[in-house]
Amino acid sequence: MGKERPVRLGRPDVAVERRADGTTLVRSNYGFGPVETCMTDYLVRYAREVPDRVFVAKRGADGEWVKLTYAQTLARVERIGAGLLSRDLSTQRPIAILSENDIEHLLLALAAMHVGIPFAPISVAYSTVSKDFSKLRFILDLLTPGLVFAADGTRFRAAIEACVPEDVEVITTVPTNVVRATSFAELERNPGPEVAAAHASVTHDTIAKFLFTSGSTGSPKGVINTQRMICSNVAQISAAMPVYADEPPVFVDWLPWNHTFGGNHDVHVTLAHGGTFYIDDGKPVPSAFDETIRNLKEIAPTCYLNVPKGFEMLVHELDRDDQLAKNFFSRVKFLKYAGASLPQHVWDGLERVALKSCGETIRMITGLGATETAPSAMFTLRGEVKAGMVGTPVPGCELKLVPNGDKLEVRMRGPNITPGYWREPKLTEAAFDEEGFYKLGDALKWVDESKPERGFIFDGRITEDFKLVTGTWVSVGTLRTKMIAHFAPLMRDAVITGHDRDDLGAILILDPEGCRSCFSDIPAPISPADLAGHTGLRGELGERLASFARSATGSSTRLTRIAILDETPSIDKGEVTDKGSINQRAMLAHRKDIVEALYDERGDPRVIVLETVS
Repeated sequence: MGKERPVRLGRPDVAVERRADGTTLVRSNYGFGPVETCMTDYLVRYAREVPDRVFVAKRGADGEWVKLTYAQTLARVERIGAGLLSRDLSTQRPIAILSENDIEHLLLALAAMHVGIPFAPISVAYSTVSKDFSKLRFILDLLTPGLVFAADGTRFRAAIEACVPEDVEVITTVPTNVVRATSFAELERNPGPEVAAAHASVTHDTIAKFLFTSGSTGSPKGVINTQRMICSNVAQISAAMPVYADEPPVFVDWLPWNHTFGGNHDVHVTLAHGGTFYIDDGKPVPSAFDETIRNLKEIAPTCYLNVPKGFEMLVHELDRDDQLAKNFFSRVKFLKYAGASLPQHVWDGLERVALKSCGETIRMITGLGATETAPSAMFTLRGEVKAGMVGTPVPGCELKLVPNGDKLEVRMRGPNITPGYWREPKLTEAAFDEEGFYKLGDALKWVDESKPERGFIFDGRITEDFKLVTGTWVSVGTLRTKMIAHFAPLMRDAVITGHDRDDLGAILILDPEGCRSCFSDIPAPISPADLAGHTGLRGELGERLASFARSATGSSTRLTRIAILDETPSIDKGEVTDKGSINQRAMLAHRKDIVEALYDERGDPRVIVLETVS
């Protein structure tokens, strides 16, 4: 293996306090720097210090980059802020943003924060994929917004007409006559002293935004993001990763801003370090990934962040496109993933293509966080890093490990933790323990308890685990991770079954592109039902099932039967989030027929059973 490209990271040294009741507290031995009062204080600073540096860019209709410098961004933020202050907007009447990442979205968000008006970026899928708009309607009813922004009124017409009250102003960028709308240009006006006064009144307790969870355990929850949360987390990230201060970071990024990873981490880290953010209109799906490749051929990032599926698709392109690889690896210092566990074969592939291209490996960084933690609470910093590791807490964020069965449930406390859920006092109360630690619902285990600086490994979701009829506990998260690696690249995810039954089963959600890479006769596109019926694929899945069973260490890891999902998971039923993550609980609740088919002795065409069990 080649030498790793140098990257300046903080030290993972931690202090460990063990209590008599088995609870363990873990905190970093290091502190973090000063915390700004408002995120746009960074914008003011860099507009003064480096006014001509590009802050944000996005391709226009002609394919050329439309760029805004720090000085231009601040000027427009102040003008938009003046427009917002002229309207009846407040915490009780915030701004709702329905459309995806673009320059106007970012300007509106920054302007709102600058003058102390909360905003809420909402999943685009709730307006454009959902059939009944139930989640969008729930969110807007909870927020009671005073202003709604949707870049293209024609595209969002159905959602607006179904869910936005008649007396709420709608702002659009693209001229439209199909919905009542004010043009974005009309929002801007010459700022007076009221803008400076409003900005001066922003405090750490001012609500910056509401970010909505994907509703995996019910309706979406509005996570309150205060200025203290997001500004503290930027300072914590800077302390854990001083590499960001070595040169202004350059991001080429598609991650949606209604999620904390993209909207808080990526945007705020760029802003806090005077960097440049290139908005990538691509996505890690076959129909949109070409745009990501086009951008990465032209813009060399200093760091690159993505979800595991994005990295999987990128490996393939880097392997076959020398121009892309040369540009991509020219100055990237590290890679970072979030959203799900990165399969080891993807990790290994990234190392291989890096060595081939630049003769060095590029450090992969991951961690653990949540919408409620702003988001960064833990990072892998130094030493060996493998799939599943989540590292040690960032400075200022304290972990509390509570024995829960045979697992360690993790809770967190610090300035980056949310004060609660908007207009949901009972949910807020239930989310914290008696010492004020936020309960993530996740479990961790030590990499090496005798060497706490090596950190932790993710050990699944506490709420997903169940017992077989024998009383044996099944760690769902761990099993799913192993399955994804073993069945790669054929499946995207799996839902584990077996609660109060004799043995384990799984519902497989296949990956059409991965299946196509193994079977050239699979057409594109192909329906889930046709894919599930492919004879060669079913044979391969049966062989993988048998080899997976042979590697099992007991009944809690021995899979005996699989069913292939022959429909697309439903976002309206909560089976899949807008990030593409599968919701284990919702799938089990809504797919009881498949669960029963898995254990039906009469057989079912969707089910493949080990010969020794059938």
